[in-house]
Amino acid sequence: MNIFSFYKDGKALYCLFFIWLCLSFSSLFAKSYDCYDTFFLPEYQIQGTITDGINPLAGVTISVKSKSNSTTISDYSGQYTISASTQDTLIVSFVGFKRALIPINGRSVVNVELLFDTTTLQEIKINAGYYSVKESERTGSIARITSKDIEIQPVTNVLATMQGRMAGVNIIQTTGVPGGNFDIKIRGQNSIRSEGNAPLYIIDGVPYASETIGYNQTSTIYPSTTSPLNSINPDTIESIEILKDADATAIYGSRGANGVVLITTKKGKAGKTTFTVTPSMGSGTVTKFMKLMNTEQYLAMRKEAFKNDNIPYSSSDYDVNGTWDQNRYTDWQKELIGGTDSIMDLQTTISGGSEKTQFLISGSYHSESSVFPGDFIYRKGGSQFNLNHRSQDNKFRLTFSTGYNSQNNNQPAFDFTYDARSLTPNAPKLYDSNGNLNWENGTWDNPLRNLNAKFESKTNNFIANCVLSYELFSGLIIKSNIGYTDLNTLETRISPSSIYNPAYNVSSANSSLYVNNTDRFSWIIEPQVSWVKQLGLGKLDLLAGATFQSQTTTRLFQSGTGYSSNSLIYNLASAKYVNVLLNDETIYKYLAFFGRVNYNFDKRYIINLTGRRDGSSRFGPGNQFATFGAVGVAWLFSNENFLKNSSWISYGKLRSSYGTTGSDQIGDYQFLNTYSTTGINYDGTVGLEPTRLYNADFGWETNKKLEAALELGFFQDKIFTTVSWYQNKSSNQLVGVPLPGTTGFTNLQSNLNAVVQNRGLEMTIRTNNLDRENFSWTTSVNLTFAKNKLLSFPGLENSPYSQKYRLNEPLNIELVYQYKGVNPQTGIYEFEDINKDGKITFPEDKQKTIDLNPKYYGGLQNQLRFKKWNLDFLFQFVKQKNKINPMGFAGQMSNQPVSKTDRWQKAGDITAYQLYTTGYNSKAVTADYLYDRSDASITDASFVRLKNISLSYQLPMPTKAMQCKIMLQSQNLLTFTKYKDGDPEFTSSGFLPPLKIITLGAQLTF
Repeated sequence: MNIFSFYKDGKALYCLFFIWLCLSFSSLFAKSYDCYDTFFLPEYQIQGTITDGINPLAGVTISVKSKSNSTTISDYSGQYTISASTQDTLIVSFVGFKRALIPINGRSVVNVELLFDTTTLQEIKINAGYYSVKESERTGSIARITSKDIEIQPVTNVLATMQGRMAGVNIIQTTGVPGGNFDIKIRGQNSIRSEGNAPLYIIDGVPYASETIGYNQTSTIYPSTTSPLNSINPDTIESIEILKDADATAIYGSRGANGVVLITTKKGKAGKTTFTVTPSMGSGTVTKFMKLMNTEQYLAMRKEAFKNDNIPYSSSDYDVNGTWDQNRYTDWQKELIGGTDSIMDLQTTISGGSEKTQFLISGSYHSESSVFPGDFIYRKGGSQFNLNHRSQDNKFRLTFSTGYNSQNNNQPAFDFTYDARSLTPNAPKLYDSNGNLNWENGTWDNPLRNLNAKFESKTNNFIANCVLSYELFSGLIIKSNIGYTDLNTLETRISPSSIYNPAYNVSSANSSLYVNNTDRFSWIIEPQVSWVKQLGLGKLDLLAGATFQSQTTTRLFQSGTGYSSNSLIYNLASAKYVNVLLNDETIYKYLAFFGRVNYNFDKRYIINLTGRRDGSSRFGPGNQFATFGAVGVAWLFSNENFLKNSSWISYGKLRSSYGTTGSDQIGDYQFLNTYSTTGINYDGTVGLEPTRLYNADFGWETNKKLEAALELGFFQDKIFTTVSWYQNKSSNQLVGVPLPGTTGFTNLQSNLNAVVQNRGLEMTIRTNNLDRENFSWTTSVNLTFAKNKLLSFPGLENSPYSQKYRLNEPLNIELVYQYKGVNPQTGIYEFEDINKDGKITFPEDKQKTIDLNPKYYGGLQNQLRFKKWNLDFLFQFVKQKNKINPMGFAGQMSNQPVSKTDRWQKAGDITAYQLYTTGYNSKAVTADYLYDRSDASITDASFVRLKNISLSYQLPMPTKAMQCKIMLQSQNLLTFTKYKDGDPEFTSSGFLPPLKIITLGAQLTF
């Protein structure tokens, strides 16, 4: 199949294009920065440095008050040069700082220290996707973080940078293994399908598919495979905006139903060429270990269990029958997951250019080992090139950005966390006297056997974007956005015979190899036209455009078994049996037309209308197109005459929005009859089997969004607060509708008139507590109260979902038995008999529902500056309940939490846990099974976590052209929680929790 791939066919084309760009603008880079003043004879040159009191400020505009055409911009070192007379005054301005008027008074060196000005934050331009808007004039709900928030965090995934920093955005790290995934929900779960809730990611105008291209059977160490977003280097990001409500997302139509994440990379700044090098080193460790029994407690439990069951030790009860050393103790958590994750990171940047053309080139390298035993390592590296150019008349503009990133991830195929928590504390030592794995005469399965089962992933990611625009006449601009991405992953997992106990006599004929090779490439073209016209006191802003997008994914998943030697295991051709488990190509095409009408009257009354006509190849004939739209309004009442001169209200805005978006996140070809190969060879032929039925009515899920918000600024915006109320209703849900067994299918994917509601309240407060020359202190708080509810689901009672969902309850609930306690006479757990039939049965007695969604969540950030010191710390907090990881019944050959020593021993005992059993007492085993599925297994998993802390110091340097900053950073440093079962953020059993990371680094600019 001849499919274009950048890696095969496009390298030469890209190299030629890159060389052409560099040559075309190299002459501009070489020009002296003061070449634009050749028409004016300066009296003399003024030089100086612009700072915020500690750090240099790049991109500051410096102009001469008496000359309208004499302007320059500070470079990365904060330095500038400008021509002026002895009587002139410099005007120095920069967003976020107070405008300064500096008389020259005959000086040749004029250094300027700008003061922060929170009131100008209203003028900051926010990226809204197809357009930008001032913070004060936006009608939609947009959350934002910048490079200042990102750079202080020692993380490798984009989503990690946002945790705890944005209202309405809940992000969970699903594993502490490097290269793992994150789960993100923007204003709750809209779709019943778990895979239908991912937001749309846009990187420099190019859609970036968030669906994993890994495969569960290869990446078994990860609970949800690997994350494609690991290919994006957080250090290259200038800002991240999240669009939440209908007004902000409707212009993206069906792709924006679950919110939109806009990622903008860093751009070059005018001035002399500047080099920045940022090396750092650090380590990671597990945040918290479970409190498990020691050898004395464990053996006492085991012996008591045998006594309770009235049975003797068997020959296989090695832990208690004397085969193993009963005085030996190993803390398996420290042994298997208690290592140190060594981290090395290097970021480099070259930037500069003229007033008309700026460039930025960056490179990065990151390596991270593992807390597991063995030699495992995760490596990633990449490069980024950005170019901005505008013509002399400022009518033509070009923005070009491209990035290439590569990852190489080597991990064990299986997570050691489960073994670390369940192995008996007196189990044998890991190695014998010869340094070989100790199998203790075949009496145990050495956990380090899994070091021989390995997972390896190699990922290459290329993304490029070019934006061309031209202003035909004042206010009318035509623009085209062109983007391309190519993401390729090769995953392998080996399971050699050496992972088995030698006592089993397993040969290499049972060794296996799994190989997954996936390539996803896409392109997008978006022609646009915009027109801005001032109409008296009002301003009209129009936008129209179209989207043409295509995405092709090819996958080949194979397995090999039956090797003559384990040394050949990576060679698929050496396997005796080779099976093609999956080999397909999916093509997704998307077409849309969109528009926006915005009218702003006197900076007081604003209305914003957006609409989009979407077409998706994921739906059948007659259902491929749908129309979505929204209206947003805002009233800036602080600009009314009765408040303009208020001494305490400096800013006030009411805004509201309503609209509809859709969702086509359903996978490809879901409406068609599909067939798959059986993988079974019969008489030389491999047959086909049907896997899906045709559904002509397969249609869009829809989401109706409503929001109302109040924004207030007090005392020149030293206190700034936003309160937002929202309600989203998602309908026309795509679910599996049950079918009769005679059809050969269990269900048919179809639209159901089920409605899911998300309703919540978001609050954000920012305060400027102190602002002095040598000291400043700002605080930011965000808080979200969210409630999810299933409003309707026709036929729920008789559907396969009846034991998963309940009407008027959240989607993420746990149906449980009601726990009554330990019977003081029998020592067995007891549960509520709902239907009073004298026994505990399913589903009759499993009726209680417990909400596992967070009740509220948020973050508290403080930023302090004292002279050359900067301290920034963020506390993340979550109020929630979650399940306790099941550890099996106490008394079996498996370690248990130390809390289970509070058990029943004799009649009349009032205890937290039932009697011990080896498994011989069937009533106790059944009761333990019910206990793990009762409300007793749900506990408070709320936590307050010091998510990030960063301390930096600006070193004094011999010249202001050089800057050096020392940084100490940490992630997940402290956690305060009542949760006893490991880490409260991600509680899935058997997977490594998020790590505590500490790094030390420096940033040198010259």
